[in-house]
Amino acid sequence: MPLSRRDFTARTVIAGAGVALTGTVGALATAPGALAADDSTLRDERGRPCEPGYGPLLADPAGLLALPAGFRYRVITHSGVTTLDSGESTPSNHDGTAAFEGHRGVTLLVNNHELKGKRADWAHPVPLTEGLVYDPAAAGGCTVVEVRRGGEVAEWVGVAGTSTNCAGGATPWDTWLTCEETEDLAGKNGMTKDHGYVFEVDPHDRRANRDPKPVKAFGRYAHEAVVIDPRQGHAYLTEDASGPNGLLYRWTPPSGFRHGRGKLRTLAADAGVLAAAKCFDSAGRFVDDLSRATRIGTVYGVDWVPVPDRDARTVSVRKQFGEGAVTRARKLEGMWWADGGTYFVSSYAREESPGAAHDGQVWFYDPKRRTIRLTVVLGVNADPAKDGSFDGPDNITVSPYGGLVIAEDGSGLQHLFGATESGRTYPLARNELNMGTEQEPEYSEFTGVCFSPDGRTLYANIQDPGIMLAITGPWRRAH
Repeated sequence: MPLSRRDFTARTVIAGAGVALTGTVGALATAPGALAADDSTLRDERGRPCEPGYGPLLADPAGLLALPAGFRYRVITHSGVTTLDSGESTPSNHDGTAAFEGHRGVTLLVNNHELKGKRADWAHPVPLTEGLVYDPAAAGGCTVVEVRRGGEVAEWVGVAGTSTNCAGGATPWDTWLTCEETEDLAGKNGMTKDHGYVFEVDPHDRRANRDPKPVKAFGRYAHEAVVIDPRQGHAYLTEDASGPNGLLYRWTPPSGFRHGRGKLRTLAADAGVLAAAKCFDSAGRFVDDLSRATRIGTVYGVDWVPVPDRDARTVSVRKQFGEGAVTRARKLEGMWWADGGTYFVSSYAREESPGAAHDGQVWFYDPKRRTIRLTVVLGVNADPAKDGSFDGPDNITVSPYGGLVIAEDGSGLQHLFGATESGRTYPLARNELNMGTEQEPEYSEFTGVCFSPDGRTLYANIQDPGIMLAITGPWRRAH
C-alpha cells in the first residue's frame, strides 16, 4: 500500500527528531567542504575543547598502515604470500567481510574476493575446490578465515566460480550473503553460467556450501550489499551501477516462509516480491535521485514498486522503470543493519548526477515509518591527497564504541575513518602501501570493515593486492 502524504508528514515529525542512537550515528559531516549540521566544539569532563577520535595517525616504518598511538595491526591474510589449507595462494582483491563467533574463542571471517571475469585474467583467483564451484570459468568467490585464540590462522574456500564478489551482508542466523556486482550472462566475458546473483555461505559448516546455488529470488543485477530485517524477514539490497544510476531494493518473502540456514537456496526464482524504492518529500513531490538531498536530517517517504522482470535476461532491472517510477542513486554501496533499520551508502555524485555534487552520503531506512533520513554528507573533497580529508565512503559498520566506521574508496589517500554521534569525523587508519610511483602515488581502497564479535578487534582489508588486517588498541567512545 502506498504511503499517504498524511502518514508521511506524521512520520517525518518523529523521524526528524533523530534516529535512536544505540552505538550509532545521528548527524554527521566532514571537512573540507562539509555540509555540516553541527560543528559545535566538543569538550572533555573539565570543559576543555577536545577533538574526536584517537589522535593523529603515526607513519608506519613498514610502509603499510598508519594508526594512532597505542594501536597496532597484524596481517591475517596476504594474497600471494599466505596460503589456504589446500596449499594454494590466498586469492587477491579482498572486499566485503563479516566476522562470526566460532567455538572455543575462534573468530570466523568470510572474505569476498572481487575478481571479475575469467580465471586466466588473475594471478590469484579463488581455487576451484571440488563441490564448491558454481561456474568453473569465473575467478571470484569467498574464503573463510579462521583466527584462533592463540593467533593461528587457517583459510579455506567458501564458494568458488562466482564473479565480482563485492560486498554482501551477514544474516541473523550467522551466515554470509555474498553479492556479485556484475550482469554477465553465460557467453559474456568467458562465463559459462549467468551471473549477477547472491549466494549464501555458511562459515560454520563446510558441507552446507556444497553445490552452490544462486538466490535468484533476490534478482539478477549489479549487487553490492544486502541486509536482512530480523523481525519482518525482508531483505534490503543496494545496486552499484550507472547509466542509469542504480536502485535500492526490498525483497518481501512469500507467505509462510521462515528464514534459517540453507533456506534461501530452496526458494523458487520468482518467490516473494522484489521491489525498488520510490521516494517523495513532505509535499508529496517525487524525488528522482538521492543526490538531490543536501541537508543532514532530510527525510523522504518511501514506496516500493515491484520489479517487472527480476532475472533481467533482456533488459537490466534498473532500466525496466520509466521516468518518474523509481528513485535512483549514484554508486549505492555498503549497508549495515542497526537501530531497527538499515544504514546504506551512496558513495559519490561528483558528475553525471541530476542533483547536487557530493563525495558521499549515508542514509538510514526506518522500515516501521517507511522513511529514509540523510545522516551523513561528505562535501566534494578539493584535495584528496591531503591527509584527514575523506571522500567516497564504501563499506560501513556500526562501532560498539559509538558511531560508524567507514572504509574510504575515494581519490588520493585512502583511510578508515570514524563518525561520532555528535557529528564529527576522525581518522582511524591510513593506507601507506603505494602501488604507484613517488611522483604519481596510488593507494588501494579499504574494504571489509567489521568488528570481531567481542568488539576488541577491527578487521579491514586493503583490496589491492589483497591484505586482511586485524587492528587492536585502546578502544573507547570517541566522543
